[in-house]
Amino acid sequence: MELEGRKALVTGGTSGIGRVIAQQLAAAGAEVIVSGRNEERGAETVAAIEDAGGKARFAAADMNDLDSVGRLAEEAADVDVLVNNAGIFDFAPAQEQGVASYDEMFQVNVRALYFLTASIAPRMAARGEGSVINISTMAASIALPGASVYSATKAAVESFTRTWAAEFGPSGVRVNTVAPGPTLTESAPLEMVGALGKTTLLGRHASMAEIASAVTFLASPRSTYITGATLPVDGGRTAA
Repeated sequence: MELEGRKALVTGGTSGIGRVIAQQLAAAGAEVIVSGRNEERGAETVAAIEDAGGKARFAAADMNDLDSVGRLAEEAADVDVLVNNAGIFDFAPAQEQGVASYDEMFQVNVRALYFLTASIAPRMAARGEGSVINISTMAASIALPGASVYSATKAAVESFTRTWAAEFGPSGVRVNTVAPGPTLTESAPLEMVGALGKTTLLGRHASMAEIASAVTFLASPRSTYITGATLPVDGGRTAA
């Protein structure tokens, strides 16, 4: 229960890796705000956390709408841990990339994350502590055909991490990134994830729990001297 008495916000927390992150933070004692667009999935996630003895509530937010992002920032103004997990991807070769999906990926993956953090992190700094954890991808560091826009959005996020660590570190706020490798989720086809997993040094894909464990570590007192870092959780893929 190392996060007992702490509050956490997990964006994109109603499914996939975000849902498991929310569950692990709650299991560690945090009171978790689960954010997403789908109220039904949000209620299911909250119920699962409460059934396991944790504390959680749902906060609806559309990361493509800055007004909605602003309302979420106010609702979660006093959190001690911010996990910027919400993100979208639309893979396409450069010559086939549409303007609408290009804009949407930058709006959700970059703009929303930026202004949510810009609202919440200074409040953490005023209290003298906090942990911001951004979720990136191994594709920000290696070339994956068709992932040019998605990779660029996550490279921007990793750049934010370094700058925010410098800006907020003197006030006690740590900012880090977790960069997952191929991970089996509800929306990721096993065939694709399995093939990518075979390219890692460990020769397999990750489970969602393995990614969430890295996030929980960075949220916890065990990582108090880590900031400005991008932690690859990719089975050694970016080291190869």
